[in-house]
Amino acid sequence: MIKIIFQMIVPLAIFVVLAVVSNTEADVNAARPHSNRPGRFLSLPIPDKCVRRPKEFNYRGHNYFLSSHVPTHASQKVDWLDARNICREYCMDLVSIETQDENNMIYRLIQQNDVPYIWTSGRLCDFKGCENRRDLEPKSIFGWFWSANREKMAPTNQTPVGWGYNPWSQTGHKKQKQPDNAEFDINGTTESCLSVLNNVYNDGIAWHDVACYHEKPFLCEDSEELLNYVASTNRGIRL
Repeated sequence: MIKIIFQMIVPLAIFVVLAVVSNTEADVNAARPHSNRPGRFLSLPIPDKCVRRPKEFNYRGHNYFLSSHVPTHASQKVDWLDARNICREYCMDLVSIETQDENNMIYRLIQQNDVPYIWTSGRLCDFKGCENRRDLEPKSIFGWFWSANREKMAPTNQTPVGWGYNPWSQTGHKKQKQPDNAEFDINGTTESCLSVLNNVYNDGIAWHDVACYHEKPFLCEDSEELLNYVASTNRGIRL
């Protein structure tokens, strides 16, 4: 994974606000392309919710929760941006799957609980600011990143370093390797978000590119950036 580096020249509180603004275009583009909903923004964390955030399980120091296992969200299926914002209010974000061990853990969670699909923080860099990035071309291969921590993903046509397999599915709606941007051929909507699907195409549990307006359950993971922000702005808070 290659870190997308942001120069830290402002205090943390200002940095978080700027991060919200800088990601806005991506998330607005991700939100329900065929609706008249107004532009939406990334949510800031809510300290009380951060203190009470669900901690279903822990992996390498990060807490996680599956939305369907939390009474407040058990029946919710939401689009990608709404899923991010629900997580962010808890000082979390959608999951970023950066190692094979973490991926295997999530696969087991999906399999054991018969979860049909989940949102992750995976996002295609196809919004303003990405258009002149030659290093991201072709975007279907080099343009994917984890929005929660701004880490660039491995090329989609390669097995990630340290992994024993490529997590992207070998098939989909077009019977092609993922990502395939299949919905664009149907209704002109780019498949810009990453979902883990459970055998939807008789392909086992695997990664798929999906249009961001679809509504799904979601998996939240602690965000060190948001936890640090809340800790620094709420003296004595216990997270």
